[in-house]
Amino acid sequence: MNMHTTFTPPQGSGGLLPSSGRPEFGQASASAMSMKWSALHDAVGVVGMLAGLSAETMRPEVRNFPALMRDVGGWRRDLAEQGIEDLSAIMEPGLAALLAVNARGGNPAPAALALWQEFHAGRAALMALAPPPGTQALRRFT
Repeated sequence: MNMHTTFTPPQGSGGLLPSSGRPEFGQASASAMSMKWSALHDAVGVVGMLAGLSAETMRPEVRNFPALMRDVGGWRRDLAEQGIEDLSAIMEPGLAALLAVNARGGNPAPAALALWQEFHAGRAALMALAPPPGTQALRRFT
C-alpha cells in the first residue's frame, strides 16, 4: 500500500465496516445498571458486616432485577436506573463515613445498621417496579 491507496469496502457491505463487537447503547446502559446494582450489593455487604449482621445471599429476583428492567423498558426502566443512582448517592458517602469511624476505632454498628435498613427500604421500593409475574407479553407496552 502507498499513501494514495484507498480502502474500498467489500461489495454488499453497504459501505459499513464490521461492528466493533461492543453492545449497542441500550445494552451498554443495561450493563452499567447491572454493574452498579452488583456494586451496591457488595457495598451493603460491607455495611452489614460493620453493623454486625451476617452476610445475605442474593435471591434470584434481586440478582436479575437489572436484566428484568432492561427487558421491561419504558418508564419502569427509567425509574429503576434513577433509583439505582439514588441508592449509590446514599451508599457511597455513607460507607466512606462508616469506614472512617471504624478506622479511628469508633463503633460504626448503630450507623451501619441505619444505612443497611435505608438501603433495604430503597431496594424494596425499586423491586416493586417489576411487573407482576405472567405479564411478559405486555412488558414493552407498560
